[in-house]
Amino acid sequence: MKQLEVQIMGNSYLLGCPEGGEARLMDAVSKVDAAMCKIRDAGKIKARDRIAVLAALNLAFDSLAAPSYSPPMPAAPAATNAPPSVGGQLMDPDTLKSLLQRLDAVLGEDGQLL
Repeated sequence: MKQLEVQIMGNSYLLGCPEGGEARLMDAVSKVDAAMCKIRDAGKIKARDRIAVLAALNLAFDSLAAPSYSPPMPAAPAATNAPPSVGGQLMDPDTLKSLLQRLDAVLGEDGQLL
């Protein structure tokens, strides 16, 4: 396994990379760096760990909404009045806001997950 040194939001990271995966890793690093810098530059969030979590959520949300994503089909349709699950449905702004509020509550005042 090859190791590459990369920069994300001004910090250096030494990452393991399988042979032949350098271009994909650098593309991923570029996307993570851009997502984190965009959140940081908006100026509302300063804690690096919160920026990282929000960037991860945004990137995951975008990848799930991509045309190539096809969620697994349930064995049988659920007969409930519950709103559709996230798998296969776009997250509406109220749901996203609720998730972010829950994330803030879990992280607490110190911004630490553990």
